[in-house]
Amino acid sequence: MPSSAAERPRDPVEPSLAARLTVLRDPATYPDRPVRVRVVETHLAWVFLSGRYAYKLKKPLRRPYLDFSTVAARAHYCREEVRLNRPLAPGVYLGVVPLTAAGGRLTLDGDGEAVDWLVWMRRLPRPLMLDRLLRESRLATWMLPALAAKMAAFHRACPPVLDDGEGCLRHYRNWLDENERGLMALRDLWGGWDCRRLLARQRAFLERYRDLLDQRARAGCIVEGHGDLRPEHVCFETRMPLIFDRLEFNRGFRILDRGDEAAYLALECAWLGCAEAGEIFLEHYRRHSGDDWPPPLLAFYAAYRATLRGRLLLTRVREEGEGGRRWLWRAWRYLALAARYSRELPD
Repeated sequence: MPSSAAERPRDPVEPSLAARLTVLRDPATYPDRPVRVRVVETHLAWVFLSGRYAYKLKKPLRRPYLDFSTVAARAHYCREEVRLNRPLAPGVYLGVVPLTAAGGRLTLDGDGEAVDWLVWMRRLPRPLMLDRLLRESRLATWMLPALAAKMAAFHRACPPVLDDGEGCLRHYRNWLDENERGLMALRDLWGGWDCRRLLARQRAFLERYRDLLDQRARAGCIVEGHGDLRPEHVCFETRMPLIFDRLEFNRGFRILDRGDEAAYLALECAWLGCAEAGEIFLEHYRRHSGDDWPPPLLAFYAAYRATLRGRLLLTRVREEGEGGRRWLWRAWRYLALAARYSRELPD
């Protein structure tokens, strides 16, 4: 679907958000005229599933770590999402489509002024997503090795971003500080959890074993990776897995140790109750990448990632009020895993 709107849109007076959502929920809006449109709301977007396609509209949010507050910003990050995701998910990210206004009428990719922008994707089969396959015990033996091989090849192609231990140490210190500030501000939501001890163990490990990070940085292991490698972002539509939803809104969130990214997927498998699948992935990733990391470092990455996920979900609980209470048990589950991995860290 070619875009007929200007390549660099200016910010017009926007129709109300409610008006935009109403139009995008209407099957008549879409060129393939689906029978119905299913809407999936995420923390940062609405996804409109219409027949064979999916259209993602970013929420007009501003946060310390992202800014989707203007039409121009949303247009930019839609293009970034397409650019970043095409290599790992070929044939899925089809382009960027404007929502246009003319004569008081909103149209998808019309001739009027662009009042918002959407990422246009081919719709993927939900039953073949890795999280569903894990939950339903339908994982074929070839799947995790294939995913490990693809991620290892992707990481090998990523040039090193940090090559000194101090820069790497500073990067992870900042993340630990952010986790502590966030969790302490949300302490009424986690109640009896001993989060201070958990955070103290992670910080002590980072300082005591800083030479491990120095070795990783000097070996070229700190790269601009996927940034959000979770089972729900992997689809086994074919024998070459599609990996999508690479994080687009903040480059700093994509900068990580390759081992951190691999540990993140293993953590997410454990969160689903499938820790063995995560171990299988790590074993094959290590074999394909030639990477070798000491087990305590992997435990640190898993602990820090579980803490981060717990914090983000608690933030969502706070932002959504009573409607966000459904995220609470998920956050507690991540924090329980963070405590478990933190106990594995050497003194």
